[in-house]
Amino acid sequence: MFGIILLSIGTLIHVYVIWRASSVTFVNRLISRKFLAGIGIALWMAFLSARVFGHGGTGALATTLELFGMTWMAGLFLVCVSLLTMDLVTGFGLFFPRLNSSLRGWALIVSGVLCVVALVQGLRPPVVEKYEVGIPGLPNELEGMVLVAMSDLHLGSLLGEQWLEGRVSQVQALRPDIILLLGDLFEGHGQPQAEFLPILQRLSAPLGVWAVPGNHESHSGREKGISMFAGGNIGVLGNRWAEVRPGLVLVGVDDLTSIRGTAQEGDFITQAFSGRPPGTTIFLSHTPWQAEKAASFGARLMLCGHTHGGQLWPFGYLSRMVYPLLDGKHQVADMTVIVCRGTGTWGPRMRLWRPGEILLVTLRGEKM
Repeated sequence: MFGIILLSIGTLIHVYVIWRASSVTFVNRLISRKFLAGIGIALWMAFLSARVFGHGGTGALATTLELFGMTWMAGLFLVCVSLLTMDLVTGFGLFFPRLNSSLRGWALIVSGVLCVVALVQGLRPPVVEKYEVGIPGLPNELEGMVLVAMSDLHLGSLLGEQWLEGRVSQVQALRPDIILLLGDLFEGHGQPQAEFLPILQRLSAPLGVWAVPGNHESHSGREKGISMFAGGNIGVLGNRWAEVRPGLVLVGVDDLTSIRGTAQEGDFITQAFSGRPPGTTIFLSHTPWQAEKAASFGARLMLCGHTHGGQLWPFGYLSRMVYPLLDGKHQVADMTVIVCRGTGTWGPRMRLWRPGEILLVTLRGEKM
């Protein structure tokens, strides 16, 4: 269903962009309308092929198709947003009729600049975002403890082994006390994860490496998704807790979107906290939902991801309607929430405006 919706929207955007671009004077001087329509049809067919044959496929051809299809669709979206904004300003040609062609031309130029910026941001390595979190009653032995967290790596055909090796080096250079993986490590289509496991096993910290599943780990079913972590040094917190040292408890849940709109909603958190020993509690969830419930169970820090911070402007405005805690640091009752905007990218290797990130969180015994 998602694929059908994406293809339908993509088709409409192709038609709209070609229609409006054909009304720009300097475009008409360079390319005839028939030739422009032919280009549009060819690019739409390439986009269709990328979705049908590239998505989830294996081999160089599938990778190339997917990379082109995702990048083209994201770029076309930015062109569509620029042209639509100009059409709304001019009332689709009713206002400033003499300037309409020029204004649409400027919209095309602006969208081209936005595409370049998005590509540069998407291809650059993730930055390290540093946070200090004050936790009342933090045991003295936990003062200054360093947590390093990554989310949404989306390892697969577009983000491969070399990219992952760079992220492992980044994390290990931070000398963390504990490493946390917040879901969507793998793209989840096909079976590409085997080659990544030896690299992930290089992650090490005194208090271990811990993970919670994301929605992409569930594409092939929960058990199969969790098995992606098997054979390594990664502890999976699927609706359970773990006391990693006296006075420090990690609680993790399966992805909360898997129970959206069902009678089970909230059961994951109740199950995960059941029988939890006393101590400073850190709650891990791929999706930044039900923070109030986690705080009521005594969690003092919640780490999550999933939203990508919107990834490609202006998607962030729509994402915030579903995920009010879109990215960054928030306070919910007595609990601090930090939402990672993603270490990797989903779909195109593009970001607008902020780059991917790795979280470095230092625990303090006082409010910061």
